[in-house]
Amino acid sequence: MTGPRIFGIAGWKNSGKTGLAVRLVEEFTRRGYRISTIKHAHHDFDIDKVGADSYRHRQAGAHEVTIVSGTRYAIMHELRGAPEPAFEEILARLAACDLVLIEGYKREPIPKIEARRLEAARRDLLAPTDPHICAIAADHPITDTDLPVFNLDDTTKIADFIAAKIGLSPACK
Repeated sequence: MTGPRIFGIAGWKNSGKTGLAVRLVEEFTRRGYRISTIKHAHHDFDIDKVGADSYRHRQAGAHEVTIVSGTRYAIMHELRGAPEPAFEEILARLAACDLVLIEGYKREPIPKIEARRLEAARRDLLAPTDPHICAIAADHPITDTDLPVFNLDDTTKIADFIAAKIGLSPACK
Protein backbone atom coordinates (compact mmCIF):
# COMPACT_ATOMS: atom_id res chain seq x y z
CA MET A 1 0.00 0.00 0.00
CA THR A 2 1.33 3.44 -0.88
CA GLY A 3 0.63 6.41 1.34
CA PRO A 4 -1.01 6.34 4.73
CA ARG A 5 -4.01 4.24 5.66
CA ILE A 6 -7.05 6.50 5.71
CA PHE A 7 -10.59 6.19 6.97
CA GLY A 8 -13.32 8.79 6.99
CA ILE A 9 -16.22 9.83 9.16
CA ALA A 10 -19.02 11.43 7.15
CA GLY A 11 -22.35 12.90 8.12
CA TRP A 12 -24.37 16.07 8.26
CA LYS A 13 -23.86 18.86 10.78
CA ASN A 14 -24.53 17.70 14.37
CA SER A 15 -24.46 14.03 13.33
CA GLY A 16 -21.78 13.14 15.89
CA LYS A 17 -18.75 13.18 13.58
CA THR A 18 -16.44 15.17 15.84
CA GLY A 19 -17.29 13.23 19.00
CA LEU A 20 -16.70 9.94 17.19
CA ALA A 21 -13.43 11.21 15.68
CA VAL A 22 -12.13 12.31 19.08
CA ARG A 23 -13.06 8.99 20.71
CA LEU A 24 -11.43 7.05 17.86
CA VAL A 25 -8.22 9.07 18.14
CA GLU A 26 -8.17 8.31 21.89
CA GLU A 27 -8.87 4.60 21.28
CA PHE A 28 -6.30 4.10 18.52
CA THR A 29 -3.70 6.09 20.49
CA ARG A 30 -4.41 3.94 23.56
CA ARG A 31 -3.74 0.90 21.36
CA GLY A 32 -0.33 2.32 20.45
CA TYR A 33 -1.00 3.73 16.97
CA ARG A 34 0.22 7.06 15.66
CA ILE A 35 -2.88 8.90 14.42
CA SER A 36 -3.28 12.05 12.36
CA THR A 37 -6.53 13.78 11.49
CA ILE A 38 -7.87 16.02 8.77
CA LYS A 39 -11.06 17.97 9.35
CA HIS A 40 -12.83 19.77 6.55
CA ALA A 41 -14.61 23.00 7.46
CA HIS A 42 -17.31 24.49 5.25
CA HIS A 43 -16.70 27.97 6.62
CA ASP A 44 -13.90 30.40 7.27
CA PHE A 45 -11.95 29.55 10.40
CA ASP A 46 -9.03 30.94 12.33
CA ILE A 47 -6.62 29.27 14.72
CA ASP A 48 -4.85 32.49 15.49
CA LYS A 49 -5.74 35.14 18.06
CA VAL A 50 -6.24 38.71 16.92
CA GLY A 51 -3.17 40.69 17.88
CA ALA A 52 -0.83 37.69 18.19
CA ASP A 53 2.45 38.02 16.30
CA SER A 54 1.52 35.21 13.91
CA TYR A 55 -1.84 36.86 13.24
CA ARG A 56 -0.06 40.10 12.47
CA HIS A 57 2.27 38.26 10.05
CA ARG A 58 -0.73 36.81 8.18
CA GLN A 59 -2.54 40.14 8.14
CA ALA A 60 0.59 41.71 6.68
CA GLY A 61 0.30 39.34 3.71
CA ALA A 62 2.49 36.32 4.53
CA HIS A 63 1.73 33.30 2.35
CA GLU A 64 2.64 30.83 5.13
CA VAL A 65 3.26 31.50 8.80
CA THR A 66 4.92 28.88 10.97
CA ILE A 67 4.74 29.05 14.75
CA VAL A 68 7.25 26.86 16.59
CA SER A 69 7.69 26.15 20.29
CA GLY A 70 9.23 23.40 22.37
CA THR A 71 5.93 21.51 22.42
CA ARG A 72 4.41 21.97 18.93
CA TYR A 73 4.47 23.75 15.64
CA ALA A 74 1.75 24.89 13.29
CA ILE A 75 1.90 26.08 9.72
CA MET A 76 -0.88 28.35 8.54
CA HIS A 77 -1.19 28.68 4.79
CA GLU A 78 -3.22 31.57 3.44
CA LEU A 79 -5.00 30.79 0.18
CA ARG A 80 -5.36 34.50 -0.69
CA GLY A 81 -8.03 33.77 -3.28
CA ALA A 82 -6.50 30.54 -4.61
CA PRO A 83 -8.81 27.51 -4.71
CA GLU A 84 -9.08 25.17 -1.75
CA PRO A 85 -6.34 22.54 -2.04
CA ALA A 86 -7.34 19.06 -3.19
CA PHE A 87 -7.75 16.37 -0.56
CA GLU A 88 -4.65 14.57 -1.91
CA GLU A 89 -2.52 17.72 -1.50
CA ILE A 90 -3.48 17.99 2.17
CA LEU A 91 -2.88 14.29 2.76
CA ALA A 92 0.59 14.56 1.18
CA ARG A 93 1.61 17.27 3.71
CA LEU A 94 1.12 15.02 6.75
CA ALA A 95 4.00 13.29 8.51
CA ALA A 96 4.14 9.50 8.48
CA CYS A 97 1.58 7.82 10.73
CA ASP A 98 -0.39 4.58 11.09
CA LEU A 99 -3.81 6.03 10.27
CA VAL A 100 -5.27 9.32 9.09
CA LEU A 101 -8.83 9.82 10.29
CA ILE A 102 -10.78 12.15 8.02
CA GLU A 103 -13.70 14.15 9.39
CA GLY A 104 -15.89 15.58 6.69
CA TYR A 105 -14.89 15.34 3.02
CA LYS A 106 -18.07 13.31 2.61
CA ARG A 107 -17.71 13.21 -1.19
CA GLU A 108 -14.15 11.81 -1.28
CA PRO A 109 -13.79 8.23 -2.57
CA ILE A 110 -12.32 6.86 0.66
CA PRO A 111 -13.63 4.18 3.02
CA LYS A 112 -15.83 5.81 5.62
CA ILE A 113 -18.46 5.38 8.27
CA GLU A 114 -21.62 7.46 8.26
CA ALA A 115 -22.46 9.12 11.59
CA ARG A 116 -26.16 9.65 12.27
CA ARG A 117 -27.90 11.33 15.18
CA LEU A 118 -31.55 12.18 15.58
CA GLU A 119 -30.50 15.80 16.28
CA ALA A 120 -28.54 16.13 13.01
CA ALA A 121 -29.16 19.18 10.83
CA ARG A 122 -30.33 16.95 7.98
CA ARG A 123 -31.86 13.49 7.91
CA ASP A 124 -31.24 12.46 4.30
CA LEU A 125 -29.02 9.41 4.24
CA LEU A 126 -25.57 9.35 2.65
CA ALA A 127 -25.01 5.58 2.54
CA PRO A 128 -27.51 4.66 -0.17
CA THR A 129 -25.75 6.86 -2.74
CA ASP A 130 -22.12 6.55 -1.58
CA PRO A 131 -20.47 3.18 -2.29
CA HIS A 132 -17.50 4.17 -0.09
CA ILE A 133 -19.60 4.17 3.09
CA CYS A 134 -18.96 0.75 4.60
CA ALA A 135 -20.76 1.11 7.94
CA ILE A 136 -23.15 3.31 9.90
CA ALA A 137 -22.81 4.57 13.48
CA ALA A 138 -26.05 5.93 14.93
CA ASP A 139 -27.71 6.96 18.17
CA HIS A 140 -30.95 5.30 17.08
CA PRO A 141 -31.97 1.97 15.53
CA ILE A 142 -31.15 1.53 11.83
CA THR A 143 -32.92 -1.26 9.97
CA ASP A 144 -33.01 -0.15 6.33
CA THR A 145 -29.45 -1.18 5.35
CA ASP A 146 -27.27 -4.21 4.71
CA LEU A 147 -24.23 -2.33 6.05
CA PRO A 148 -22.83 -3.04 9.52
CA VAL A 149 -24.50 -0.77 12.07
CA PHE A 150 -22.86 0.34 15.32
CA ASN A 151 -24.04 2.34 18.28
CA LEU A 152 -22.49 5.78 17.82
CA ASP A 153 -20.89 5.50 21.27
CA ASP A 154 -19.43 1.98 20.83
CA THR A 155 -15.96 3.26 20.07
CA THR A 156 -14.18 -0.05 20.69
CA LYS A 157 -16.27 -1.99 18.17
CA ILE A 158 -16.04 0.84 15.62
CA ALA A 159 -12.24 0.97 16.04
CA ASP A 160 -12.03 -2.83 15.64
CA PHE A 161 -14.11 -2.57 12.45
CA ILE A 162 -11.94 0.22 11.02
CA ALA A 163 -8.70 -1.62 11.84
CA ALA A 164 -9.96 -4.77 10.12
CA LYS A 165 -11.36 -2.86 7.13
CA ILE A 166 -8.12 -1.04 6.32
CA GLY A 167 -5.74 -3.83 7.35
CA LEU A 168 -4.19 -2.01 10.29
CA SER A 169 -1.64 -4.35 11.85
CA PRO A 170 -1.39 -4.58 15.62
CA ALA A 171 0.60 -1.67 16.98
CA CYS A 172 4.07 -2.16 18.47
CA LYS A 173 4.00 -0.61 21.91
